[in-house]
Amino acid sequence: GKILQETIITQRDGRFVVPVKAEHKGDLPGLVHDISSTGATLFVEPMGVVQANNEFIELQAKEQKEIDRILAEFSAEAAAHREDIQWDYDTLVHLDLIFARGQLSYKMNAVRPEVRRDGAIHLRKARHPLLDPKTAVPIDIELGDTFDTLVITGPNTGGKTVTLKTIGLLTLMAQCGLHIPADDGSAVVVFDHVLSDIGDEQSIAQSLSTFSSHMVNIVGILAQCGSGTLILFDELGAGTDPVEGAALAAAIIESARERGALVCATTHYAELKVYAMTTKGVENASCEFDVETLAPTYRLLIGVPGKSNAFAISRRLGLPQEIIDKAAARIDAENIRFEDVLTQLDRQRQQMEKEKDEARRLRREMEESAKTAREYREKLEKEKAKAVEKAQAEARAIIQEARDTADRVFAELNEMRRRQEKEADWLEQNQRRSDLRRQLNEAEDALGSREELPTPPPTRPAKVGDTVELVKMGTRASVISVNKDGSLQLQAGILKITAKQEEVRVVEDADGGKKQAVQIAQRAEHKLRALGASPEVDLRGMMTDEALLVLDRFLDSAVMGRLDTVTVIHGKGTGAVRKAVRDHLKRSKYVKSFRPGRFGEGEDGVTVVELR
Repeated sequence: GKILQETIITQRDGRFVVPVKAEHKGDLPGLVHDISSTGATLFVEPMGVVQANNEFIELQAKEQKEIDRILAEFSAEAAAHREDIQWDYDTLVHLDLIFARGQLSYKMNAVRPEVRRDGAIHLRKARHPLLDPKTAVPIDIELGDTFDTLVITGPNTGGKTVTLKTIGLLTLMAQCGLHIPADDGSAVVVFDHVLSDIGDEQSIAQSLSTFSSHMVNIVGILAQCGSGTLILFDELGAGTDPVEGAALAAAIIESARERGALVCATTHYAELKVYAMTTKGVENASCEFDVETLAPTYRLLIGVPGKSNAFAISRRLGLPQEIIDKAAARIDAENIRFEDVLTQLDRQRQQMEKEKDEARRLRREMEESAKTAREYREKLEKEKAKAVEKAQAEARAIIQEARDTADRVFAELNEMRRRQEKEADWLEQNQRRSDLRRQLNEAEDALGSREELPTPPPTRPAKVGDTVELVKMGTRASVISVNKDGSLQLQAGILKITAKQEEVRVVEDADGGKKQAVQIAQRAEHKLRALGASPEVDLRGMMTDEALLVLDRFLDSAVMGRLDTVTVIHGKGTGAVRKAVRDHLKRSKYVKSFRPGRFGEGEDGVTVVELR
């Protein structure tokens, strides 16, 4: 502890040493590698660690050698793929640039402008890219459309230089592939050269050397400019006699215009205001200044020449009025009238802007009112459409209900008509059976082969539930009730019949009755064959149901008459009867086959049927 300055181990020249007090340098044998700036401390490598330090240095050297060997191998392996690595590097650089441009665009709330090879610059709500977008006042700039030169006038700190820089920077940003901090609808021109002479106007007095440096720049600009050039002059002609400076400025602008360049220049000279007002293709502009607040608004007013506002600013700052009056008396009367005209124009402009703002406000209110009215009208139309649709739906429901009711009524009427037709047909069939029986009897009498049917034996009186046979008609029926006078109420199929006890006989043996009916049918068949059945039937003029009933009777008689082929005449018409007849023939057990009539047979108006 007495020997060491501090109980630490440090390094000198890559070797481990300890700080030893100078007065105890002989107490610790070793190698001195360094001395402190005060000489009070020696950095000594003790002899006991010399060998260890040597080994440490050797190991460090070996480590570095191994590192170099590994890096050399990696470099050799990478060299074999240098083209791929170079391509990847270039791609990553390109991607990094793309992402950087995107981030910059997002940060500045920038847009993609329309880029033109020639034409005019149109910047909408443009902002200087280095100013805070929250506080920067956006400006509208036009150049190259109806005028190729813009002369911006106005007081210092009004924003003239910022306007120049905004035009130049946004043009160069677009030509570099960057989005610009402006609104949609902005357009920029691709220039071959963008030349500028922008100086610092913050000094109190400008010397000849400053004027000379500006003039050197201007000479170089005029030597390079031509068609496809944008030139930006800041305080053109400043730093020399105002009369000569104004004359030089006008001549320089005119020379640049003759070469086909677009020019934007700032100035304080009133002569350049007159030059812009009297020269075609040159337009005045100014940066607005609020005299009441003594602060610039930074708004660019194209078409309005600027004022210095020196007297108004001085008066607001407290300069005595007599001094201002003396200064005004020294100004040429023509200049005073010119400034008065500018003042009047500025007041008119401000009034017009107020009226324009009021017109915009009224227009917005009218548009909002029109939008509200339109939305209300659309709402009413939708409600009307819904009401009409609902009424139509209700009307359709009522109509459908009426149709359903009508369909049910018609169905019931049709059912009643069919029942009536069946009842009439049943009566007609009974009458035809009676006629047939009579014809058979007459035929038997004519042939002399009449077979006398046995007289039915007398039966007991019929009662409810009995099956009886009407003696005169040969029809069977069921007794459903017995009247007080002894007459019977009979049910024969769908018909109800009233008959006396003596007009019916009780059928006791149903099977025997069936056998007797078969015998009678066989005798009837024999008689029909003897008499001969008709080979055709005419169904024209009949309804479908009626035609099918007649067809069934015709087929019965044809089969009983042992006919092989018959003809059904149904006509052509609408084809409904023809279709129904042929569908019925397909299902008939009597029919072997059928076909339409051939030429001479009636063609499709008849159907020729071959019976089994």
